[in-house]
Amino acid sequence: MSKSVKKDLYEAPDYYLLDELLTDEHKLIRATARDWVKKEVSPIIEDYAQKAEFPKHLIKGLADIGAFGPTIPVEYGGAGLDYTAYGILMQEIERGDSGIRSTASVQGSLVMYPIYAYGTEEQRKKYLPKLASGEMMGCFGLTEPDHGSNPGGMVTNIKDAGSHYILNGAKMWISNAPFADIAVVWAKDESGKIRGLVVERGMEGFSTPETHNKWSLRASATGELVFDNVKVPKENIFPEISGLKGPLGCLNQARYGIAWGALGAAMDCYDTALRYSKERVQFGKPIGAFQLQQKKLAEMVTEITKGQLLVWRLGVLKSENRASAEQISMAKRNSVEIALDIARNARQMLGGMGITGEYSIMRHMMNLESVVTYEGTHDIHLLITGMDVTGLNAFK
Repeated sequence: MSKSVKKDLYEAPDYYLLDELLTDEHKLIRATARDWVKKEVSPIIEDYAQKAEFPKHLIKGLADIGAFGPTIPVEYGGAGLDYTAYGILMQEIERGDSGIRSTASVQGSLVMYPIYAYGTEEQRKKYLPKLASGEMMGCFGLTEPDHGSNPGGMVTNIKDAGSHYILNGAKMWISNAPFADIAVVWAKDESGKIRGLVVERGMEGFSTPETHNKWSLRASATGELVFDNVKVPKENIFPEISGLKGPLGCLNQARYGIAWGALGAAMDCYDTALRYSKERVQFGKPIGAFQLQQKKLAEMVTEITKGQLLVWRLGVLKSENRASAEQISMAKRNSVEIALDIARNARQMLGGMGITGEYSIMRHMMNLESVVTYEGTHDIHLLITGMDVTGLNAFK
């Protein structure tokens, strides 16, 4: 552990008393997650980010606080919670680090969700309890080297070989890939339809080279998925779902978690800047007494409060199965945009100290540069909202 580590004094802003909208269960889940982040994540995360290494020992703790598939029914190892509880968990974890939240989001939204929603009963029983406990870790293969915002152009493919499928292709920018036990992979069949299947580590021809030299999500493991004539048993394919509906359904789950999570990073940056503004003295008084610093802080807490109201309402709609993909897009884009603005302003308030690992701000800022791009870029989400309100498609 680095000697510069300070005690985690984080206090979450709640300017509009949103706690009154939460149940006792929500608050208990939040308290458990917050305590775990303060005890297990904050003291070590700067060192792991500096080393560009994923702290694998945190996997068990993530499972213990219910971060893996919290909305999955109890019979499959999940916690059977509502979507507000899921959002709160992602917010608390990303308050610690976006990379750790990414690990949890991928496991719950992109691996467990499709197995639960699209898989067979045998697949659910085989994989979900082990994924929920962290005994097994997963990743999600959609993005390809030449197909990001346009996943329908994918070239990864499966061919029917009688008793099994032959899988060929490659995926990149895959969180958890280097250590994942299974991958939920999307590939085109011989008719050109997109199908989902579960690929297991150890299948011949399947490799997961790690991606190095990242300036963002440094405490998260990112890699590629390479398929060279991989034989995948037919029982590993999702039977009913075909087309982009499958992977986009998963991305909705993940984007929802990001909408809450990015707010957690924003709240951490604000809290750090607020505390620093009261302690740092220049020209004979705390810098928080100067008008320009108060302007920054007032704008930060205003945007956070607006974001909190947005994701809370979205959580209610999601739990009632009424949240649209377009509503989720708006919240994801808004949360990440304000988080980036808050991180940059908070960094300025800390002056030179803002770029050091003694404070979390610069790490959050670098992480958010990935969060603003993955699960749908800032611009793509803007166009999703634009298309929804006008009824006119600007993608083509």
